[in-house]
Amino acid sequence: MTSPRRYHITTFGCQMNKADSERMAGILETMGFESVAEPDAADLILYNTCTIRDNAEQKVYSYLGRQAARKREQPNLTLVIAGCVAQQEGEQLLQRVPELDLVMGPQHANRLQDLLEQVFNGNQVVATEAIQVMEDITQPRRDSQVTAWVNVIYGCNERCTYCVVPNVRGIEQSRTPAAIRTEIVALSQQGYKEVTLLGQNIDAYGRDLPGVTPEGRYQQTLTDLLYYIHDVPGIERIRFATSHPRYFTERLIRACAELPKVCEHFHIPFQSGDNAILKAMGRGYTQEKYRRIIDTIRQVMPEAAISADAIVGFPGETEEQFENTLKLTETIGFDLLNTAAYSPRPGTPAALWSDQVSEVVKRDRLQRLNHLVSVKAAERSQRYQGQVAEVLVEDQNPKNPTQVMGRTRGNRLTFFPGDITQLRGCLVPVQITEVRAFSLTGEPVLMLSGAPR
Repeated sequence: MTSPRRYHITTFGCQMNKADSERMAGILETMGFESVAEPDAADLILYNTCTIRDNAEQKVYSYLGRQAARKREQPNLTLVIAGCVAQQEGEQLLQRVPELDLVMGPQHANRLQDLLEQVFNGNQVVATEAIQVMEDITQPRRDSQVTAWVNVIYGCNERCTYCVVPNVRGIEQSRTPAAIRTEIVALSQQGYKEVTLLGQNIDAYGRDLPGVTPEGRYQQTLTDLLYYIHDVPGIERIRFATSHPRYFTERLIRACAELPKVCEHFHIPFQSGDNAILKAMGRGYTQEKYRRIIDTIRQVMPEAAISADAIVGFPGETEEQFENTLKLTETIGFDLLNTAAYSPRPGTPAALWSDQVSEVVKRDRLQRLNHLVSVKAAERSQRYQGQVAEVLVEDQNPKNPTQVMGRTRGNRLTFFPGDITQLRGCLVPVQITEVRAFSLTGEPVLMLSGAPR
């Protein structure tokens, strides 16, 4: 009896890439492959790549170089590069790394079996052409037993001057509400308790679907989708990401307040607190509009957690303009802020501008912003001290096997004593005894709902 073929996937980048990797893992297991933790033990290695910043891209090439050397010793090793670097570089990757067997862009994730069959027939394959994304009929191999990603819209039609995503992920393509609900029903039947709806620009959901209402708005919006899926039995929590301030509506906020399963957590990138920089970025809103969105959320849902993304050192950014980002961060007080120094990306307008900010200045600004982020997050965490928070248990604390871990509705990672075999997938009220900037510790009060998995 021959042993099963083994695969290893390394995923870089965003939640969309993580969801794509889960789908591709499901395809590989349908084909008879088994997952292994160590790449050197695998017969097939797949790198699902990100090109949003240069350091992530360079890390891919480093990993790929090591496996290409291994393939020269073991010709039966199959090397696959997927995702955004694959889409951006295409056939040039074969010139750089001739040992590659398959180069495939993110739109082709659901075609992995077909593409691999071509490889196993002796072909070196490049799949980066624009296509209509196939409806997801695969069974993902999900990393969690409790929470699941659900793609609702692929691609992006925005043209932010720093961002390569529209070039590599293609135009916006929304899935139908019926297909999304069918996937969520199946997840519920498998015992999942939480779903996160995903889109590069999730507020654009439905714009490409046919029809408008008598009031002149799109027939299907993200808000409509939340109402449509909300009553799926067994699903306890619903999240969504990533939002765009240009399209974020008060109607969406009020739906989140009205629908009890939708968590009180909004991820809305602002990128810069300076209007001139926002205009140069092509973001389509002002810092005043962004503040109005946050003010409305806090009026309607005072306990909501707010997270965001910000970029420092965009071309032309002055010290005064950077300080406007600090001011916005200070006055809003984010629960979490993902920060990054600007990284010029091939094929984007900003990469060609002459007024690039030096790496020294970018590093200094990033350090200063990160310090402020930690201070404000710690302040925000104080509201949990002594409170009882509902925690959905996801896993054992890897650093302390006597504890389990999960997240509050506001997405704060929380640790408390417990047995994962009894508590995985359960909603547990936890009295918070210790607060930190980005996580909490507490003691369980009693069981609310959910059954052991």
